[in-house]
Amino acid sequence: MNKDLPRWATAFVLPLLNLLSALLVTALVIHLLGESPTESLAILVNSAVVNPEGLSYTLFYASTFIFTGLAVSIAMEAGLFNIGAEGQMYFAGLGLTLAMLTFDSSLPAILLIPVGMLGAALFGALWAFVPGYLQAKRGSHVVVTTIMFNYIAGALMNTVIVKLVPPGEQNPASRAFAAAAEMPRLNQWFPILGETPLNISFFLAIIALVIYGVVVSRSSWGFKLRATGLNKHAAHYAGIRISKMIIIVMLISGALAGLGSVNSIMGSTHYLSLNFVGGAGFIGIAIALMGRQHPVGIFLSAVLFGALTQGGFDLSLEKQNIPPEMVILVQGLIILFCGAMENLYAPAIAKILKLKK
Repeated sequence: MNKDLPRWATAFVLPLLNLLSALLVTALVIHLLGESPTESLAILVNSAVVNPEGLSYTLFYASTFIFTGLAVSIAMEAGLFNIGAEGQMYFAGLGLTLAMLTFDSSLPAILLIPVGMLGAALFGALWAFVPGYLQAKRGSHVVVTTIMFNYIAGALMNTVIVKLVPPGEQNPASRAFAAAAEMPRLNQWFPILGETPLNISFFLAIIALVIYGVVVSRSSWGFKLRATGLNKHAAHYAGIRISKMIIIVMLISGALAGLGSVNSIMGSTHYLSLNFVGGAGFIGIAIALMGRQHPVGIFLSAVLFGALTQGGFDLSLEKQNIPPEMVILVQGLIILFCGAMENLYAPAIAKILKLKK
């Protein structure tokens, strides 16, 4: 947080300028590819926002991104950079799947869905526990350990999923879950959304945002959390047990990342497949940075990245000179401007504000 600027400038103006900078560079790249930036933007907006079915897909992707963004954000509040949400969500998918394969033939939906969510949260928290413990008790940097655990999760899933493939099947995936394990889709109540996978996970993500905002900003535990992130030494002398806080925060962070798998698996595919995460954990980093760890910022950033994901598909189909990887470029540019270069425009804004006084 830049102390020379008012809160409204750091919370709104800087992220907006950083986003516009990323889009400007993207427009330049599209121009160099021989396509019109304005026409490409119109296609993206129409596909991801204007079209009801496209908007439904945007919100579907955003539902997952909110959880991974929250996972990274709550760790950042404690001064921890958890970049292991990808692996935590991946491993959580295994916990969810084991719960479904065990109980989907015996439990009704009203019990089965919470059991699946619990399995995802527990396995996600478990995968974040070891990096948190090593940081708290052994001083191992959480950035290094969470990177390692991303790769371990991928290797582990490659091994485990072979055991879950039904006899006679070649596709590396588990069997499909029973119908009771499917998250209710919103097109049941809003047919205009079309045949899309948008489900009640979107509302669960909103609830998670509200709880996060209240706990972090309005509770005594949230005060201790933020104090730990601002100055661990001062927090320690104030009586906060830093090691305990680190472990608890990483458990919560992993559980939130794990809940992102609920939308992807129970809300869409209804079975566990390889690479179902699709980079959602890494997108959570960009969302936390751009959203400034604020619930509203996280929501808006998640919707933006959902729109980029949805609109990018149609854009690459309509503009053959624009590859599907263009979405990854935009995501990378947003991370660059909102992360490494987040204060690029801060001196200029500070000068302008001083001139107005």
